[in-house]
Amino acid sequence: MAVTSYGVNHPLAVKVWARRLFREALKATYAYKFMGEDSNSLIQVKTELSKGAGDKVTQGLRMQLSGGGTIGDSTLEGNEEALTTYSDSFLIDQLRHAVRTGGRMSQQRVPFDIREEARVGLTDWWADRIDTAFFNHICGMAAQTDTRYTGANAVRDASSDRIVRGTTTGYTNDISLTTTEKMSLTMLDNAVELAKTSSPLIRPVNTELGPMYVVFMHPYQVTDFRAATATAGTWYDLQKTAMTGGLVERNPIFTGAIGVYNGCVIHESTRVQMGFNNVTSTTASTSSGGGLRRAVLCGAQAVTLGFGQDNSDQQMTWVEEFFDYGNQLGVSAGTIWGLNKTQFNGTDFGTIVMVTAASAHS
Repeated sequence: MAVTSYGVNHPLAVKVWARRLFREALKATYAYKFMGEDSNSLIQVKTELSKGAGDKVTQGLRMQLSGGGTIGDSTLEGNEEALTTYSDSFLIDQLRHAVRTGGRMSQQRVPFDIREEARVGLTDWWADRIDTAFFNHICGMAAQTDTRYTGANAVRDASSDRIVRGTTTGYTNDISLTTTEKMSLTMLDNAVELAKTSSPLIRPVNTELGPMYVVFMHPYQVTDFRAATATAGTWYDLQKTAMTGGLVERNPIFTGAIGVYNGCVIHESTRVQMGFNNVTSTTASTSSGGGLRRAVLCGAQAVTLGFGQDNSDQQMTWVEEFFDYGNQLGVSAGTIWGLNKTQFNGTDFGTIVMVTAASAHS
């Protein structure tokens, strides 16, 4: 009986495994559902460098015209308004990781395919690395300076006009918060208000329910948030009200979110980063000794993501090599990529960080 098989390093096999790894790694990420190439996506995937040479993507922002204009036959010449534009950029770089088998006897002793387990392990590793970089950037986790964990770009702290610390004004550093400054409806309302009234305003993300902001909270903050709704009805009452008259099957609750409130789809993630000391750039606790977390409200184009041209057909670079006279198999997976929070003229374009006290409740 004739059979078709593809051995180690066969060109077609390598290409198939490379594509499979990339797609499965992306789908395994928390961030994948928020990616898209259009400007209404939370994570906008830029394709410029996947089609040509270069290591930097630069994008521009044109501010709205603010002049009053000229009435009637008044002279317009000499009263024109200059365009105001800003730019932002991000870098891409190669990141790789590999696994290596112990040899043919190691394979003999176990009932699973070590090559396949290597693929699964690298898939998990890449999914974790992409999500880690995403949350480091949107949380403004400047305490993390290793670019292997930040998508090849240095993390920029939340800009001063895009950060809310607790419900009391006047806090200029995360560690100044007290343990009473917890996540609440009031804090989220303040962040939504800021998103709608600041310049440039933060545009919501397009969803099946219409334009919505996306909010990420740590589980500790979610517990505080639910408890804080006691004076305005329980959290579950608020969710029932939100679904009244709507299509239940399209509610974000059934696609991984924990609920909706004030035009926000709220998600829970343990990857929401800790607060940190702005002076020493290290993680820190509140002035009262409790924990800190940086929840984030995100709008459209909050983050940009790009890949190099070697990965233009959506694949990792997959390499298999034999060592020790063919006894050991090594498998590596890498890609040229970059991820960055969007910021123009020193102002975060699509994120508002909400710093609160947040500690375990059990």
